[in-house]
Amino acid sequence: MNIHITMVPLVSLIAGVLILVMPRLLNFIIAIYLIVIGLVGLFGSHLHLG
Repeated sequence: MNIHITMVPLVSLIAGVLILVMPRLLNFIIAIYLIVIGLVGLFGSHLHLG
């Protein structure tokens, strides 16, 4: 299973909902999103959760 394919849409959906509910969180959500995507990109091939 490729974790990158399944994780990106879920993280995007959660971030979008949080931005709609609390617009002040936009900077933090974008920063966390970029960090998570970067970590998955760097270490995604080494993670085996299943």
